[in-house]
Amino acid sequence: MAVKIRLKRMGKKKKPFYRIVVADSRAPRDGKFIEEIGYYNPCVEPIVVKVDEEKAKTWLANGAKPTDTVKYLLKKESVIE
Repeated sequence: MAVKIRLKRMGKKKKPFYRIVVADSRAPRDGKFIEEIGYYNPCVEPIVVKVDEEKAKTWLANGAKPTDTVKYLLKKESVIE
């Protein structure tokens, strides 16, 4: 089972809000996930990103692959280098 750390889209039309989740790579974008590790809100100023660093590092150590956007957010929050 390939595990990815990716964004799950929520919110209204034209006002997205994202949860950072750990999910099976075969699951749909907004479908079933294993664990929620944070959230990302690009619609407010300044942009809000909250990540549980301990959970994120644990999943990365266990082999979960972040998507490009999540990798950027994790670097911005200093979870990974």
